[in-house]
Amino acid sequence: MSESDGIDDVLDGGMRQSLLIASRVAETLARRRQELQRQREQQDAQAAHEAQAQLAAQRSAARAALSPIGKDQWWDKAQPNDIATAHAVAEAWKDHDPAALAAAERIRQEVLTRYGIDTRDVGPDIAYLQSGIETITAERARQEALALSQEEARKAATEQEKAMQLLAAARAEELRAQAKKLAPEMERHQVPVEYLANPELAQALQCAHNAKTPAAAAAADADIKERMFLIGKDGINGPDIDQLRQETTANINGANESHFKDPEFVKAAKEMHEAKLLAEGGFQGSERSPMEQRYERAEKELFARLEGVGREIENRVTGNDSSRLKDQGLKAESTSATDYGSAERQQAFAASLAATGASETQVRGRAAAERSEATHPSAAVITGKGAVKARKTRSGAAVGAERTRNGPAR
Repeated sequence: MSESDGIDDVLDGGMRQSLLIASRVAETLARRRQELQRQREQQDAQAAHEAQAQLAAQRSAARAALSPIGKDQWWDKAQPNDIATAHAVAEAWKDHDPAALAAAERIRQEVLTRYGIDTRDVGPDIAYLQSGIETITAERARQEALALSQEEARKAATEQEKAMQLLAAARAEELRAQAKKLAPEMERHQVPVEYLANPELAQALQCAHNAKTPAAAAAADADIKERMFLIGKDGINGPDIDQLRQETTANINGANESHFKDPEFVKAAKEMHEAKLLAEGGFQGSERSPMEQRYERAEKELFARLEGVGREIENRVTGNDSSRLKDQGLKAESTSATDYGSAERQQAFAASLAATGASETQVRGRAAAERSEATHPSAAVITGKGAVKARKTRSGAAVGAERTRNGPAR
């Protein structure tokens, strides 16, 4: 064997060894790649499994949230936010779950039927859907409350009507019994039964029925004639407050709305109204109570009720309001009692009234009242036997209250 052949063998051996080493390295790398691929596949499978498990859990939760909407009881009690939440869940899952798709359709139908809103126009906007349902629910509640109130009012009106009918029936029976008792008097004066609803006429008829002497019978008959005349003018129930207000304010200055909240003032206005009608009708009244006296008595009562207004005008004219009276109280007490009712003071007071625009009649009336009160205020608080008693007069009533223009002829 030659020398070169030995070298070749050595080179061949080294080459084979290198190839063997490279083959082993390549095999190792391949195994590592396979291991990494296997690990990746395991990780992807685990992640996919976890994702699938999470998706299944969410799907189960969505189904649980949507399960009640298939019941009518849920819709009867559901609040706007409950419906909006269920709509959002159904919209999110309807492309992935058949139950969610069916739920979305049920929600659309119910919302459209109950509230007139099509969820297809709303989309997934929860706030918009909730706001719309709340608005419609509030309006519906308002209408239901209004309907309930109207129904209650109707029932109350029905009950009141029944009660009024019962009262009317009882009153009619009472009038029939009263008419039977007062038949002679009613026949003599030709009084219809329904006129007994006028209390003054019924009282006059009763007085005629109970009269024991000719004088008493004549007085009762006169009252009956007056009442029959007034009923012919004002009706069975007499004048209403609006009529009295219009007539009194037209004839008496100072009368206003507040006075007609006073029953006594209204009573006096009615008496003056009736006295005026009777005087115009030619009635003279009785010896004990002539028509002129009755008119004056009613007029005096009206003026007495107007006293508060007169005092207010007087204080405004003289400037004697409460604050100034307090500040000047000590000075007022020092005023001489002899100067209090002097002619100079009376003239100054009348001039101050005229300066305010008061009419001549008002000035004269208030000046007369001032003269009738010409006692110094200090005298009113004197105690003991010799104490001076203040005379009761119209005082402030004469201010702002002019005597009626259409009273009975004197």
